[in-house]
Amino acid sequence: MNQSSDILNSTVLDFVSATAAKTSTPGGGSVAGVVGALAGALGEMTLNFTRGKKAFAEHAEFHDHLAGRLTRIREMFLSLVADDISAYGMYAEAVKMPDGPEKADAEDLALAASIDVPREMAKLALALLEDLRRLVGRCNQWLVSDLVAAATLGRAVTTLCDLNVRINCRQLFIKNSDAASDIRTGSANDRIKAARLAEEIEQAVKEYLD
Repeated sequence: MNQSSDILNSTVLDFVSATAAKTSTPGGGSVAGVVGALAGALGEMTLNFTRGKKAFAEHAEFHDHLAGRLTRIREMFLSLVADDISAYGMYAEAVKMPDGPEKADAEDLALAASIDVPREMAKLALALLEDLRRLVGRCNQWLVSDLVAAATLGRAVTTLCDLNVRINCRQLFIKNSDAASDIRTGSANDRIKAARLAEEIEQAVKEYLD
C-alpha cells in the first residue's frame, strides 16, 4: 500500500498525528483536500436531512441532482489528496537525480504538479460553494448552521490552496515570471470569490442564526 492509500485509509487520529509529525506529507495541500472533503460531506448531510421531506417536494429534482454532485465533489477532494502527495513525491525524487537535463525536466514536472493540484482544489471548492449557495432556501432550517460551516470550510480550502500556489510560484517566477504572475492572480481571485460566496451564504440564512 502506498503512502497516499495509507493516509486516506487512516483514522482521524492517525491523520492528525501524521500531519503533526516531522514528515513532508501530509502537509498543507493534503489538509486542504481533507477540509474540502469535509465541506462536501457537511453539504451532503444538510441535503440528506432535507431530501424527501414533503415541505421540499417541489425541490426534489434539484435535490437528486445536487446529491450526485456533492458526492462526486467529496470523492474528488480525496483523490486530490493523493495527487498532492504524489506531487511532493515527484519533487523528492527529482532533487535526488544527478544534475543534467533529465533532472531539470523532472523538477519542472514536479513544480507544475505542485501548482496544478492546489489550483484544481480551489476550482473544486468554488464549485462546491456555488452548489451550497443554491441550496440556501431549499434545505431544512435546522441544518443551516451546517450549511454555513460547509461554506466556511470551502472558503478555507481556497485560502490554503492560495498559500501553496504562492510559495510554489516563487520557484516558477525564476523560470517564467509572466506565467507565475498569471497563476498567482488567478489564485488570488479564486480566494476572493470564495470569500464572497461564503459571506453570501451566511448572510442569506442570518435570520436563523441570530
